[in-house]
Amino acid sequence: MTLQEQFQELQIYLNSRIIGQKDLMQKLLVALLSNGHLLVEGTPGLAKTKAVKTISDVIDAQSHRIQFTPDLLPSDITGSDVYRPETHSFFFQKGPIFHNLILADEINRAPAKVQSALLEAMGERQVTIGNTTYQLPDLFMVMATQNPIEQEGTYVLPEAQLDRFLLYVRIKYPDIEAERKILKLVQQEEQHLPLPQFNKLTEKDIFEARKEVLNTYMSPDLEEYLIQLVIATRQAEVYDKELAKMIAYGVSPRGTISLDICSRAQAWLNNHEFVMASDVKEVVHDVLRHRIIPSFEAKTAHITSDQIIDRLLELVPLP
Repeated sequence: MTLQEQFQELQIYLNSRIIGQKDLMQKLLVALLSNGHLLVEGTPGLAKTKAVKTISDVIDAQSHRIQFTPDLLPSDITGSDVYRPETHSFFFQKGPIFHNLILADEINRAPAKVQSALLEAMGERQVTIGNTTYQLPDLFMVMATQNPIEQEGTYVLPEAQLDRFLLYVRIKYPDIEAERKILKLVQQEEQHLPLPQFNKLTEKDIFEARKEVLNTYMSPDLEEYLIQLVIATRQAEVYDKELAKMIAYGVSPRGTISLDICSRAQAWLNNHEFVMASDVKEVVHDVLRHRIIPSFEAKTAHITSDQIIDRLLELVPLP
């Protein structure tokens, strides 16, 4: 069985365990294949945490859940130097961030100091304590969740940290048919009936799959299309003067890189021999929505970054 077939089977398995969130499960795999971090936003009860835990269960790696709360300290995540009285010396006690897969549950409940500690870990794949820097594992991925409803006791994620997330996925309620399947699945679990199983992926499988993703062909014309999409967020007046008023800040070069690798990962998961425009459109909103900062005028008109992306897709011509 090829790696592509393994990942396609994994998609089927994940969709059998998390009903009605097919796009979320696919974006989890895109982030894993692209060596990036994922932020999931949705109302309570939409299986955000369960989805992240489920993918952790099918990867043969160390995973850890961190429940973010307002009283959390940076050292609770990174670890700290601990004094050893018998030797009159300090040793570094590693924190949960040193696991391979991190579930950062309700990440927006943590204060700014904790966000700063996480920022270095996500961006640089390292942790600095005092004068010493510690490298994080080669396989390292933060999968964070946040609730958009409750604002009391929450802290808005700074733009610098949002930009560290490869994908920002917003999920919706499942449809009526999915709701029926969810009920049946819960009844099966409560009755301890046999459920589908999946052989775990190893770190080697993931690293090999990432190589195949990087080697997925993208035509120069399509690469140019990606670049023009990003440039259009900074120079929207070239296409539409009214749209330009809606954008305070456009997408950084990190956004271009992210769109490129995510498009390749999406094409690979779709079993395409090369990247197609449809692959780009499947990931563009999740890659760019947190990297476009709407202007005050856009906010007062209730125009979202998703609507801005929709307009850009209409204006920037396909190759």
